[in-house]
This record gives sequence, structure tokens and C-alpha cells, in this order.
Amino acid sequence: MSVEMQSNNPQPLIDPFGRKVDYLRVSVTDRCDLRCVYCMKENQKFLPRADLLTIEELERLCNLFIASGTRRIRLTGGEPLLRRGIMDLITQLGRQVQSGALAELTLTTNGTRLVQHAQALVDNHVRRINVSLDSRDPLKFRHITRGGDVDQVLNGIKAAQVAGLSVKLNMVALKGVNEGEIADQIQWAHEQGMAITLIETMPMGEVEEDRTDQYLPLDRVRSTLSEKWTLTPLTKRTAGPARYVRVEETGGELGFITPLTHNFCESCNRVRLTCTGTLFMCLGQNDAAELREPLRAHADDDQAVLRALHAAIARKPKGHDFHIDRKGQAPAVPRPMSMTGG
Repeated sequence: MSVEMQSNNPQPLIDPFGRKVDYLRVSVTDRCDLRCVYCMKENQKFLPRADLLTIEELERLCNLFIASGTRRIRLTGGEPLLRRGIMDLITQLGRQVQSGALAELTLTTNGTRLVQHAQALVDNHVRRINVSLDSRDPLKFRHITRGGDVDQVLNGIKAAQVAGLSVKLNMVALKGVNEGEIADQIQWAHEQGMAITLIETMPMGEVEEDRTDQYLPLDRVRSTLSEKWTLTPLTKRTAGPARYVRVEETGGELGFITPLTHNFCESCNRVRLTCTGTLFMCLGQNDAAELREPLRAHADDDQAVLRALHAAIARKPKGHDFHIDRKGQAPAVPRPMSMTGG
């Protein structure tokens, strides 16, 4: 962080509802090596590489957020470990963790590249990651991801744990697809020393399948799990939207992310930056601020970018508009999840 940025002492990011925005999710690429049926089309068109911010530009924006009070940064995608130069960004942000300017640097990944990168993540002060794993059944995993190899992910998880990373699983609950595996996945995760979070499918972007066919309400899942196990609510809160319980019989933690049955907006402290410099103040709203233009127009003037950033936070809405109630309806927001990151 430059001396100039420190001396300017940027004001913290406070939204119109008094919430301190101190958690930034950065989608470093919209590209992915999987094609999950709830996330994107099979023949998804990705952004031209020329449209992407450089690694140096992403670092500059992250530093401005940190100077404005951001304490946690999560790198997402697409698949973040696909991004060329990503370890350079992780190294620079890891130094911010080492200095204490940033409390935590985390990553959400599909796990396919963890064998190659797990040790480097640890070496650069990443201590925990989220891995998306919707099924351990090879055929079902191949169906959900349109061709993925589950062993590649399982080997990545093992490599991450050996390297010393704390791993939490994310599992999107899909009606008629993996709902029969949920209890087994929880049991397995806890046996492997991992927490797990269940997620409702979100109406983002056009996909070939109808999301009303995919949508599995998690209140129904929780009720079913309560017949099998004792679920004790926890007061624990992370920077994300999950609500947690302890499964007494396994001793492990289970989270629920429920954007549709119970929205998680009241304490939202998050904004999302895309790989093109677009800042979305809410995952489920279309309003956004373009930071690439002031970033490039004012290469030596951080104040211009900070003014654009504060103007954006002043428009952060109270909550999202996610809903799934009519078969065949358009998604709540047109951009795919891979563009914004989860």
C-alpha cells in the first residue's frame, strides 16, 4: 500500500443502511474447466481476454478496498486457479495478510487445480478454502459438471489438507439429482474433518435446464436431516451468508445458504468485483458500478477511483430479488454465476 494511500486515510465503506462493507469477493476470471448445469450453458461464451483487468489492476483495486477498511478478500471465478498470473495476485495479497492490513485471504475453487497449487496457497498465507463438490458419485458428478472427473477434485481436496489448508465443502442441493446423497455427503465430510455448507440453486443467468426443476428448498432438507440427526443451532457467523448448526452425532458443522427460502440480506457486508472491473453491490441485483474506466483514466490518482467506489457503496440495496415461483420464467439476473462469483 502506498504512502499516499495511507496519508489520505480513505473513509470506510458504509452503505445507506449503516452496514460496514468490509468483505470483497473478486471474480478473477469468468472461465471454468467445468460446466455445471446450474451455473452456465454447456457452450458458454466467455469474455474476450482483452476485456479482463490485468493482475496489476486487480491488485490495485484490492489495495484500495483494503485501504478503505476491507478485512477479508475471497478470490472466486469461474475457476480462479485457471487465471494466468493468479499466484502473483495471491502473493501480493498474502503480503497484506502477513502485514495485518488484511485479516484473511480465502479462495472458492472447484478443486481441479489444487494438486498443483495447494502448497503455494499455504505459502502465501491462505489458510482456508471452499471447494465445490455436489456429488462424489463419478457418473452423477460427470452429469452435473458436464464431463468432470470427481477423482481430480477428491485428489485436490486431499492435497489441500496435506498442505495444511482448512477445507470446507460447498454442495448445491439439486432436486432429483443429488438430494439422496446429502446426508452421506455430510457424514463423509465430517469424517474427513471438513465442514460442509448446503446451497440453494440461485436464479442467475440462462442455463439449458429449468431452475424450477432444480430447486430444492433447504428448509425441507433441514427437516429431513433433523429426523436423522440432532442439529444444534450455532451462534457462529462467518463473513459469508451461511447459518450454521452442529450435527451432534458427527461432531461436525453444517451450514445452510438459503437465498430463496430465507434471504440472508439483513447483515450483508459484501460486494463483488468482476474480472472486468464491474462492481456489483448485490449478488441478486443488476445495478453495478464500472471501476475500470476511472482505474485506467487515472493511473496515478487513487482518489478518483475511491470516489467512484464510495459512490457505488452509497447505492448498495437492502437486499436481493431472488425468487423461483413460475416454471420457465427468466432468471432474476441475466448474468451467469461464473461472471460474478458466488
